[in-house]
Amino acid sequence: MKKSLIAPPMFGAFALALGGCATPPAATTAAPAASTSTVPVSDFKACMVSDAGGFDDKSFNETSYAGLTKAKTELGVQSAEVQSKNDADYARNVQAMVDAKCNIIVTVGFKLGDATQAAAKKNPEIKFAIVDYAYDKPQANLKGLVFNTSEPSFLAGYLAASLTKTGKVGTFGGMNIPTVTSFMDGYARGVAQYNTAKGKSVAVLGWSSAKKDGSFVAAGPEGFGDVAGGKKLAAGLMAQGADVLLPVAGPSGEGALQAAQASGGKVASMWVDTDGCVSASKYCAVIPSSVGKAMDVAVFEAIKAAKDGTFNNDVFVGTLANSGAYLAPFNQWDSKVSAETKAELEKIKADIIAGTIKTTA
Repeated sequence: MKKSLIAPPMFGAFALALGGCATPPAATTAAPAASTSTVPVSDFKACMVSDAGGFDDKSFNETSYAGLTKAKTELGVQSAEVQSKNDADYARNVQAMVDAKCNIIVTVGFKLGDATQAAAKKNPEIKFAIVDYAYDKPQANLKGLVFNTSEPSFLAGYLAASLTKTGKVGTFGGMNIPTVTSFMDGYARGVAQYNTAKGKSVAVLGWSSAKKDGSFVAAGPEGFGDVAGGKKLAAGLMAQGADVLLPVAGPSGEGALQAAQASGGKVASMWVDTDGCVSASKYCAVIPSSVGKAMDVAVFEAIKAAKDGTFNNDVFVGTLANSGAYLAPFNQWDSKVSAETKAELEKIKADIIAGTIKTTA
């Protein structure tokens, strides 16, 4: 059965890498507030398998795990989870959740695509959902959860272009895969939109939409767990004059936040997957905004549907229109973003939703 990392058109996201195998911490990302009402305990069991980033990565896995946490609190479901150390863990960790008698198993990241599909075929009585992966013809018990990150990244690029003092902004990825480059390309296209609208010539370093190539920490999954490598790439972009960065590299992206923080206010760095001022709050002062994906909501809704008996295999696509993908608040940068830019971003958002602005080629 043919599978894809994205659902057409370019519904990108990104997978993180590298982590440990331990009891997951309480999620600290921007999941909706938990209900304070008493919820009857259910015998329904929802389970999750992380990729190698682990549930404390301040981004991708952690946000997804927040959806499981919310389901436990608001739906009263039982739960089980396991973190993966490396690629070799995926199939056996999914099987461990099958053996744990889970009613739905949510896997996190494109690298679990094959293991998830194989387990879904073998266990048709169990529901499966996978974050950042979609199948062309999924079986009835398998649902992809993907996000059109090019849309909010376009807004982030426009914002970055409005904030730069040097006339140069930058981006880099963990590795060169569609679920990463969707962010980078959307960002560059947002800068191009600003240049057209304002008659400016802000340059984008680290990505070329024409060549569909750019700067990456590494060629493989190790690119997502190398903070020092991310910091080195960020420093290189800064040395070329970039003063607003967009790292799309999981934990490696923290290197850009570190570099920006050390610049003494000369450089800013955005964040991805979740609001960086929530998940990486110590860097909030250097984060103008973040490109977010509501993975927590998508995971929660998949679990809820499985529990309620309304689960289907239709691919969920998070967009600006359904708030499954979003530009996060400006937080400490709110006063630095002009009223004019704020109004323009709202108009661009509406035009993207209406389809009059395209965020991909």
